[in-house]
Amino acid sequence: MKAIVVDQPGGTETLVVREVPEPEAGPNEVLIETAYCGCNWADLQRREGTYPHPVDYPHIMGREVSGTVVALGTDTSGLTVGDRVIAIPSSGGYAERCIAPVRLVSRLPDAVPFDIGAAFQVQALTAYHMLHTLRKTAPGETVLLHAAAGGVGLFAIQLAAKAGATVLGTVGTKGKEAKALDYGAARVVNLNEDDFVTAALEMTDGKGVDLALDSLGAATLDRTFDAVRALGHIINIGEAEGTPYPNIRERMLPHSHTFTRFSLGNIMDRPDLWRRGIDYILAALEDGWLDVPIVDRIPFDDAAEAHRRLESRQVAGKLLLSFVD
Repeated sequence: MKAIVVDQPGGTETLVVREVPEPEAGPNEVLIETAYCGCNWADLQRREGTYPHPVDYPHIMGREVSGTVVALGTDTSGLTVGDRVIAIPSSGGYAERCIAPVRLVSRLPDAVPFDIGAAFQVQALTAYHMLHTLRKTAPGETVLLHAAAGGVGLFAIQLAAKAGATVLGTVGTKGKEAKALDYGAARVVNLNEDDFVTAALEMTDGKGVDLALDSLGAATLDRTFDAVRALGHIINIGEAEGTPYPNIRERMLPHSHTFTRFSLGNIMDRPDLWRRGIDYILAALEDGWLDVPIVDRIPFDDAAEAHRRLESRQVAGKLLLSFVD
């Protein structure tokens, strides 16, 4: 089968299409013929060698897929060959076939297309668990959301608004403001033109927001503490601007803030929580109130183009690698 392999960390030139052995499903595993694979910022980090967790090379990246079950290992009750599924693969989704643990495989309702199925798992579930597991977002609260027009951001806007919260978004690229507003943000600040702390205090009568969701790190995370009310919560999920400053404890102390560095991997290890999030998002899709912002479906053998577009920071939504178009 064909796969996109990275032998050693580097630029987009390291993404090589290669024939590799087809994986075999072992106990508690499912073999899936890939229809679509989602592209995420973490893929760029794995390619570059900057991912915060260990990565073995040669490496096939890709952490969310949709497709069809083609083989089952032992102890995989509840699934059959031919099922339409979504999954978080263990063998890498940038490949024509991949292996996934059965606990991270879910049937895809017939009403939900394969491309939608591959586009929400990492980003929508990250947003869901920040808003509904790490804390309980309540009506009337205000949420500050950095990178509001990104993949996680557009899901978080919709989920926060559904919970009755008001969203203040930030963007770093001019023109992305409109996308975040279209998805339900009450106000959007361009980080290069306006001050988000001032906006947060204006929107909350000087108290500060209840919750801040940050994927940028560095100076933006540092200033975010000034925008959050006493006893408020800051959740960090990435470092797109750089490593957070080594002063988190000192920043938390003045207003008794709660700080969480969240990784969706910890939810994957809790089947009850994982299933709760999947069920919520699939129900939202079937009910029609949650929009999945797919920007493009790119042939899988042009993964380098997908990575270049993500690196440009011009993408407002989701890029998919397609194995069917």
